[in-house]
Amino acid sequence: MLLDPNHYDPAHLDDETRRLLRATVDWFEARGKRQLIADAQDKVWYTEFLDFVKREKLFATFCTPASVDGTKRWDAARNAAFSEVLGFYGLQYWYAWQVTVLGLGPIWMSGNEEAKQKAAALLDSGAIFAFGLSEKEHGADVYSTDMIVTKTETGYKANGSKYYIGNGNVAGMVSVFGKLGDSDEYVFFAVDSQHENFKLIKNVVDSQMFVSEFRLEDYPLTDADILHRGPDAFSAALNTVNVGKFNLCTASIGICEHSFYEAITHAHNRILYGNPVTNFPHVRQNFVDAYARLTAMKLFADRSVDYFRSANENDRRYLLFNPITKMKVTSEGEHVIDLLWDVIAAKGFEKDTYFTRATADIRALPKLEGTVHVNLALVLKFMPNYLFNPKAYDEVPTRHDATDDDFFWHQGPARGLGKIQFHDWEPIYTEHAHLPNVALFHEQAKAIKTLLTTAAPDEKQQQDLDFLLNLGHLFTLVVYGQLVLEQAKITGTDAAVLDQIFDVLVRDFAGYATALHGKASSTEAQQQWAVGQIRKPHVDQARFDAVWEQVAALSGRYEMRP
Repeated sequence: MLLDPNHYDPAHLDDETRRLLRATVDWFEARGKRQLIADAQDKVWYTEFLDFVKREKLFATFCTPASVDGTKRWDAARNAAFSEVLGFYGLQYWYAWQVTVLGLGPIWMSGNEEAKQKAAALLDSGAIFAFGLSEKEHGADVYSTDMIVTKTETGYKANGSKYYIGNGNVAGMVSVFGKLGDSDEYVFFAVDSQHENFKLIKNVVDSQMFVSEFRLEDYPLTDADILHRGPDAFSAALNTVNVGKFNLCTASIGICEHSFYEAITHAHNRILYGNPVTNFPHVRQNFVDAYARLTAMKLFADRSVDYFRSANENDRRYLLFNPITKMKVTSEGEHVIDLLWDVIAAKGFEKDTYFTRATADIRALPKLEGTVHVNLALVLKFMPNYLFNPKAYDEVPTRHDATDDDFFWHQGPARGLGKIQFHDWEPIYTEHAHLPNVALFHEQAKAIKTLLTTAAPDEKQQQDLDFLLNLGHLFTLVVYGQLVLEQAKITGTDAAVLDQIFDVLVRDFAGYATALHGKASSTEAQQQWAVGQIRKPHVDQARFDAVWEQVAALSGRYEMRP
């Protein structure tokens, strides 16, 4: 299940994509672990990496839609693979790619053909891009932007500041969100980070990546620079994040995979008190739990790609699955690192390890493109229809085909989420009822319907975000398990691993139920319901040992070249 650079060949993708991904792996391996770590510690701007991107036209190939250049395509399946590779070697390299994806979103979504051709030409020349949404005083609260565009005799001028803007030091184009001064309409426009009226203030983080604060001072604009106006600008902001947030989960997966190799190789070859560290039961439990969580992350993320690529105006199920990839998969990444860190302990602080970078980087991902709490609140909008009002859809196939994902740029207005319907989530659980922990988890999942029909949140609780977010965690687990099972069926995932995944999910569900029980506002009926969901997973030592053997086999399998 884990990415292994020594044998990396994504055979499900086309030949040219495989060549470019292999070339990316080879570039990092040739650079070597010591150099990558030294560059990160010294906060060296990654010129050599961007030179490689330019030479291979990596960002141009992966980030240009066919509608703009018929020789290229935007393909979420291969983009997910590329994102995972970059995360595997360092979040800072992934970040340059991620912010380019976000910066391009409003451009590709616009009707401004001149801006599109300019962006395509810049990509071909090796340029990277930036997404100017957040502000120091307002964060990503797009309702409160202080970036103001006013009319002039020759066009427009823009004044205002932006904050947390990656690549703002060198971006060929920065997509900037603001308001028109005379009408208060939203507007998206493009600026050049090298223009004299673009004032780069500082890098707001102590890192190799450049997360800028900048200010526009009477920055001159023409209609050729305007990307969106009014509601379209607002939708472009949210729809761009829909595209970009997906990369967060694959970055988290890559970080966890590299960290797993370091952790198991260290622990499995270390003797304490006369015994290999991995002979201790709690150590094996940590590794098996981490492996199960990481496998589930990959299964869910891979299946989510299929729904996003198959989306259209009549099938917007991706709007539930995408925030879960961003919120749940990245949070699971934190769990994986914590489980591994509890085993390797002091080793996780050593400056010459990948792991010590991972411990910091993994924390960032749940907090980008909207916090976990923002995405949980979004997920709650889908809960009634998902649980109680299913709709028949044609089955979504595995989407590894080398085609362009044009719908990404035509998602439409960012509204109507509560009306979206989903296919029935229960049949895939029933189909796997022969696995004891899947059957146990299915019972817990069905109990949410009981909660909402017999002890639903009252009017006051519906205003209590603390209570609702806990309910959102419970609901998210149901959706998470569904797509894990769908992808496991497609890929033929080992039954022992799959049941071990649901061993974890049964415990997680019980944990969130216990938390709901303890909420200050929980009613007697809700507390009784919560107690009823505290289940012990089905114990099977032979199953556990089989999964452990898979984990132990990873010891020494990969170590980055010095």
